[in-house]
Amino acid sequence: MTKTKHTLTVKKVENSKINSVDFNNLTFGKTFTDYMYSCDFVDGEWTNPTIEPYGPLQIDPSARVFHYGQAVFEGMKAFKDASNDVWLFRPLDNLERINKSSARLAMPKFPKDLFLEGLTTLLNLDKDWIKNTPGSSMYIRPFVIATEPAISASPASEYKFMIILSPAQSYYAGEVRVLFAEEYSRAANGGVGFAKAAGNYAAQFYPTSLAHKEGYQQIIWTDANSHEYLEEAGTMNIFFRVNDSLLTAPISDRILDGITRKSIIQLAKDNNINVEERPITVKEIKEAATNGTLKEIFGAGTAAVITPILGFKHRDMKHEIIPASESYASLFKEKLTAIQYNVAEDTHGWRYKI
Repeated sequence: MTKTKHTLTVKKVENSKINSVDFNNLTFGKTFTDYMYSCDFVDGEWTNPTIEPYGPLQIDPSARVFHYGQAVFEGMKAFKDASNDVWLFRPLDNLERINKSSARLAMPKFPKDLFLEGLTTLLNLDKDWIKNTPGSSMYIRPFVIATEPAISASPASEYKFMIILSPAQSYYAGEVRVLFAEEYSRAANGGVGFAKAAGNYAAQFYPTSLAHKEGYQQIIWTDANSHEYLEEAGTMNIFFRVNDSLLTAPISDRILDGITRKSIIQLAKDNNINVEERPITVKEIKEAATNGTLKEIFGAGTAAVITPILGFKHRDMKHEIIPASESYASLFKEKLTAIQYNVAEDTHGWRYKI
């Protein structure tokens, strides 16, 4: 057992699991590395930062997370370049967002120094799990849960912050077609749609399962009031290319401030592509599909980076999108991943070296 600054305790594994892993056949989010990081919030402060062998938690069945849903998380990635250096992509944006999510659920913010020290130490311990083969990365899952054992309906006084790691290959979602939502909603004004709250994702599973039965892989969520405005796609931010303009819904208390989203917006501006962040109606996208000006729809998020959408359905209208020969989706994915893997200049200071 060793200790570093800020009293970070590191408990070493006796034997690594790495040799039992087939890195050529990874199922996303199912394989985890040797170590995990945790830190406890007790008596009003974060304490006991620890890295230890990955394994089960012992937690009281009355922990408030099970009863009142105080749980938030983040999704990040680390990348290894040809020189075997490891890089993060905009990690402080993830910290800012998990703290924003926590604040909305009456949970304490996590300190920057503990976050960076824990994450960098964890990645250095598990760096052999990060491969530099094309498309390989390390998916990083920070999360916070309420651990105080009490079932009264009020915010907890005790929490656990954790980071776990899962090696990943190129994420391929297959062919994706979507339904425009008409009945169910992802988020409403004044709610928690902007937060990465665990319950947001649980509430999507049932409507999405209904879409699957109709042969569609995802839902493009519409506003809860009128179902007239297109907002997000499944667990991703959504972009529409109409003629040569890129359209995306503006950030609000209903829409997640996606880090991939805002990176794409910046890359579009860098490449002199017109970007409009504004409300987008179902009507205008259906009209663009009918008159031939709808060129692309794609989702954006950490796991898949960019997912092209090949068709949609709304009421009695079905539309197939003919893939563009010079697609924005391909352009942005190429430029974004080139920065992440340290093969292109990072003019915006997005990379963070481990």
